[in-house]
Amino acid sequence: MKKIPKTIFCCQSCGYQAPKWMGRCPDCGQWDTLVEESQSSRSGHGARKSVFAFQTEPVPIDSIELEKEYRYPTHMKELDRVLGGGLVPGSLILIGGDPGIGKSTLMLQALHSLGEKGHTTLYVSGEESIRQLRLRSKRLSTVSSNLLVVSEVDIESILSTLESTQPDVLVIDSIQTMFNPELTSAPGSVSQVRESAVKLMLMAKKTGIPTFLVGHVTKDGAIAGPKLLEHMVDTVLYFEGDRNHMFRILRAVKNRFGSTNEIGVFEMIESGLIEVTNPSAVFLNERSVNEPGSVVTASMEGTRPILVEFQALVSSTSLGTPRRTILGIDQNRVALLIAVMEKKLGMHLMGHDIFMNVVGGVKINDPAVDMGIVSAVASSFLDRPIQDATVVLGEIGLTGEVRAIGHLETRVAEARKMGFTRCIVPESSLKRVAEITGIELIGVKTISEAAETLF
Repeated sequence: MKKIPKTIFCCQSCGYQAPKWMGRCPDCGQWDTLVEESQSSRSGHGARKSVFAFQTEPVPIDSIELEKEYRYPTHMKELDRVLGGGLVPGSLILIGGDPGIGKSTLMLQALHSLGEKGHTTLYVSGEESIRQLRLRSKRLSTVSSNLLVVSEVDIESILSTLESTQPDVLVIDSIQTMFNPELTSAPGSVSQVRESAVKLMLMAKKTGIPTFLVGHVTKDGAIAGPKLLEHMVDTVLYFEGDRNHMFRILRAVKNRFGSTNEIGVFEMIESGLIEVTNPSAVFLNERSVNEPGSVVTASMEGTRPILVEFQALVSSTSLGTPRRTILGIDQNRVALLIAVMEKKLGMHLMGHDIFMNVVGGVKINDPAVDMGIVSAVASSFLDRPIQDATVVLGEIGLTGEVRAIGHLETRVAEARKMGFTRCIVPESSLKRVAEITGIELIGVKTISEAAETLF
């Protein structure tokens, strides 16, 4: 008798497997995500197991030889900054972002930049034909004889193409469109994404070809597919930004070969992405001076200080529950600082709507910008502008104290370079740094002292 293949139900959100269908996944809690898949051939490594395999014999770690240049740059400084200095041979890099944010544009420009330096690159598209790629490449001015393109979704055919072309860098756009013929599930399912990523990972580690995987994101903003995909790769990058804004932020959330605190800033124009080498100047370009509710602070993104403008609007409300609309900052952090202001400064903000925004669409998570939040809200509430050419820095505790922050010299140097002449800083941090010339530093211990100094 013919053997009937076994089937399981696999969650398309988290990869949970169940022997029968359930309306709700017990692991991630998502509804209607379990899809029936065949269990007959799930490994899918087959004939290529001997071709792309890891080193099986253990060797002493000090006997492994390293090349002098174990990285080579993409010649896009913002991308290299996020990657940790360049591409590591054999690395697997996953880049995700909202539709239309510029992931494919970034990959095409990176491959073109590598091709201009003599590297052979291969762009595999599962969403566009080669003619469409040619049209887009013409618009972006990324036409190069070293940039090879192919439209393919069969992972076995892609591996065969890699063996024949031997490119220096590979881009898969996107991993959700890749299809393994040995599996019966549809492209984009958990099984297909997992098996395709495993094959590409084995290929990258064996051949040393750096590989970019472009990934779709869900409506919640997370990369689609199993969470195993992010654990499997070496680097996870998110391309952030609002399509209505011209700035894009490339942020690393995982990097085995570099820091996860670095960001890259790009500007989207008609002809593609332009690197922003001085984000502070761009974010402060249209700043209004001597306006209540506006303040400048410095945030550290990895090793780079960025000056950003906080804007706050405090207005009275007739509603029972006042509105709190916060963009670019943690809303819970703002609520905490507003409570501290009511207790320590005597400002009755419970009967007012509060709106806050970080100009430029950038998201800030640095606790050293607490003083900027408090200063902007107080300025709008009192309707008094903060003196021009002033930068505020400091972390605020629940008792109203202004706590020390790190990298004070770097932040102050960036503010001085941008033409600011006065900086409000924590007094405890001021005692730890050497004398800084060219800018006035005022140390404060509490938010009450800071309010007296500013207003």
